[in-house]
Amino acid sequence: MFQQSLYLTQDSHSLHIRNIHKAAGGIPVLMFHGAIENGKIFYTESGKGFASYLAEQGYDVYVADFRGRGLSTPKIDGGSNFGQHETIVHDIPALIEYVYDLTKQPMHVVCHSWGGVLFGSALARFPDLLPHVRSQLCFGTKRRVSVWNIERVLKVSLVWNFLSPIITKRTGFLNAVKYGIGSDNETHQSIIEGVNWVKSKTWIDPIDNFDYSAAAQKIEWPATWHITGIKDFALGHAQDVKLFINESSKNAARFSNLSKKGGYKLDYDHINILTSPHAPYDHFPEIVDWLKQH
Repeated sequence: MFQQSLYLTQDSHSLHIRNIHKAAGGIPVLMFHGAIENGKIFYTESGKGFASYLAEQGYDVYVADFRGRGLSTPKIDGGSNFGQHETIVHDIPALIEYVYDLTKQPMHVVCHSWGGVLFGSALARFPDLLPHVRSQLCFGTKRRVSVWNIERVLKVSLVWNFLSPIITKRTGFLNAVKYGIGSDNETHQSIIEGVNWVKSKTWIDPIDNFDYSAAAQKIEWPATWHITGIKDFALGHAQDVKLFINESSKNAARFSNLSKKGGYKLDYDHINILTSPHAPYDHFPEIVDWLKQH
């Protein structure tokens, strides 16, 4: 297995992309992580994770670290003044074009959690990107949170919606690593924009009022599979995943909620749906079969 770090430099920052492949010339797969995390949700340097699994199947995998996260530079700190708007409008289109220029092939796009919202927003806003995308695969992706349970109250209402904006207004960023609530940090602006969408029924950019919901209805979405786990109680609950499907890729989407009752080895949650040692023998082979159809 071959791994290398690539860097896409834009103005005063560089976006890190981890390229993993077994042999040259495979169909490209570009991966986007979610909030308070980085590309390591998909891979380890020792060869574990979904990215490495796909590379073993012959795919040419590119795992992006969003601005300031993972090995992208500079790291997020109190002076970081960008948010998810910059990710949607600048970084995701640039990453798609970068991988396409390298491989000269349309790519599959794999997203975890909030990464699927950001990617979906970029597709709706820039339909010229659609010819570069073979399919879209989302794990635990929701835009708004409508479900009510104890996990939603603690993780979403209390920590994300209430405490995070207060903390980041004072510090300039959320040190999620220090507080033990994530594997990477977030800017104050990202928190504010993200909270706006999590709480709102409307999918509108808070920076320039671009209506993503209206734009999403005008494009022909790539074949899409939304997968979540039955123990994902708040961050990618099936109810909220379906809400996002209905406002985005409705006519092109397949949906799965992984559970023991459904024939899988685990009742999966928001993280172990990608990291469980059972996954390569459980749902990962099924996903590869689906990718081959597109």
